[in-house]
Amino acid sequence: MIEFSRKIFSVPEQYQASGFEYPGVKALFYEGMPYNGRRTRIFAWYGVPDNVKGKVPAMMLVHGGGGTAFPDWVRLWNSRGYAALAMDTCGGVPAWFNSVYCRNPWPRHDHSGPLGWGFDKSSFSPELPPEEQWPYHAVSSVVLGHSLLRSFPEVDPARIGITGISWGGYLTCMAAGVDKRFAFAAPVYGCGFLGGASVGLANEYRTVKDNKRFERWLSMWDPSHYLPNAKMPVLWVNGTNDFAFPMDSMQDSYRLTKKRFLAVRVRMPHAHGGAGENPEEILLMADHVCKGGESPSSFKSQGMKQGAAWAKYKSPRPVKNAELNFTRALGHWTDRTWNTVPAVMNDGLVSATLPKGTTVYYFNIFDECGRVASSEHVCLGG
Repeated sequence: MIEFSRKIFSVPEQYQASGFEYPGVKALFYEGMPYNGRRTRIFAWYGVPDNVKGKVPAMMLVHGGGGTAFPDWVRLWNSRGYAALAMDTCGGVPAWFNSVYCRNPWPRHDHSGPLGWGFDKSSFSPELPPEEQWPYHAVSSVVLGHSLLRSFPEVDPARIGITGISWGGYLTCMAAGVDKRFAFAAPVYGCGFLGGASVGLANEYRTVKDNKRFERWLSMWDPSHYLPNAKMPVLWVNGTNDFAFPMDSMQDSYRLTKKRFLAVRVRMPHAHGGAGENPEEILLMADHVCKGGESPSSFKSQGMKQGAAWAKYKSPRPVKNAELNFTRALGHWTDRTWNTVPAVMNDGLVSATLPKGTTVYYFNIFDECGRVASSEHVCLGG
């Protein structure tokens, strides 16, 4: 675990970002942490809701691998009544060639910090001082962006949440443990315990040759070291077969946070765009924490009895249907086939007979809008 500079909690200097335009949002640079003895700047898009009156809640938006700061993501949250800031965490700037979600390389600017992503060959350098490595700068860029966002007169600093996708979810986990000022966090896909056997990252470093380097990286930058410090509510959004962040690593991660909510869909796709940016459960959490809306549904306890599984849930709104998701497979989490059968609902309790050969199961409940709440998954072996 690494101690971050206290400077990230101060308002960074802001600079113009000429030549970047998108309807309804403002492009800017803000001061980053020093890199290789020189000053750095971080690119960001910032937007506010139309016709702002008084102080508004806000969101920090953290892109994933292959991404950059996305202005349409900012506008999505503006349309919901939130100010929003999306920053580039890898020293790049957006330039639209084929689409806003085209792959690397994003153009770099004169004040760039280190390249990302965490296990990319250009950024995996655990032998360097921590202050010269990508995770240090990426987390710092998020927290500095939060410090800047809190300083804007139209933003209520007590009502700022954070969400991030994939590597951005990883950074969200890190930032939630480093920066206690966030009102809530919603990592999508990303989690800790990245040394797990099913984690689809860093495979080139899981060798006898590079294992010590990999372990050193994990000792500094795995979110498991930081998540116990995350005291705010955390919504964990993921799918059963995620190639990068599997269910076992996610479970070990969310169990480090006390105020947790789970939204785990069967075979949820892994992507920027609607898949990662727009799960309705994130808006529900944001409106609950930042606007005093209804709480997301959640499970409070679960167990088994005589071949049947049960779980108790709490929901402030009617639950439309419930399901038992199960697999009979073993091995790599990404490769497991999942099946779904209806579950019985009875006054805050869901239950179902476990199909023969079940190795892992969990429950999902859905409200009238299709928003999901998940129980923890249970491993039965085989």
